[in-house]
Amino acid sequence: MTRHLRVIARLDIKGPNLIKGIHLEGLRVVGDPNEHAIRYYDEGADELLFIDIVASLYQRNNLSDIIKRAADQVYVPITVGGGIRSLADVATMMLSGADKVAINTAAIARPDLIGEVAKRYGSQCMVLSVEAKRVAPGKWEAYTDNGRERTGKDVVQWVKEAVDRGAGEVLLTSVDQEGTRKGFDVPLAQQVCDAVSVPVTLSGGFGAAEHLQALAGIDLSAVAVADALHWKRMSLADIKAHARAAGFDVREERPA
Repeated sequence: MTRHLRVIARLDIKGPNLIKGIHLEGLRVVGDPNEHAIRYYDEGADELLFIDIVASLYQRNNLSDIIKRAADQVYVPITVGGGIRSLADVATMMLSGADKVAINTAAIARPDLIGEVAKRYGSQCMVLSVEAKRVAPGKWEAYTDNGRERTGKDVVQWVKEAVDRGAGEVLLTSVDQEGTRKGFDVPLAQQVCDAVSVPVTLSGGFGAAEHLQALAGIDLSAVAVADALHWKRMSLADIKAHARAAGFDVREERPA
């Protein structure tokens, strides 16, 4: 059976800048997030993912203006994450033009928030964001605050609980692989996709065509790509061609 795969452009934001790190650390400025968002949309990104990577640290999300600018010019779903702590924060993001919110730290601190967001906006809006670090063979722990803070929660068990509470999608970031260009954490993706029936987006580690081949047997819904796009090592057309070659069905690029 051919499976559809969405290719999502991930944009990590610090202040006004698009940035990129390795293992979510050592951040380099890439440029203006809006310029990149429009380029990725024009190139055929199926969705855009904006993460305010210092929002939890400063207990605020500064993406509202960036999202408003992007939403005026792109016509694919936009997911926003980072520092979203309440229904009021979700409302701000939705009014700014977001279609979905990705919540990590606040969901771990108060899991009832998952159900509250799902009830108010629909489960399709409530994306559980998970920062996973390997702690033993076949075992991962969920982290918060950009991969800095341990939670003691087993990733697979936490994802199951969150989906039971109403999360309609999972954004799964491998902190171990993030920014390394060394490939996805395939066992992590396999375990999470086997555990839940909602769409799972895998983020962290993409760097070469064979990394998509390694995902061929997994029921993933999407991959999120940052590094390869930001430094123009691959275009979205290249990535989609590689995904097709790996046996995935991907949406055709939009005409220019």
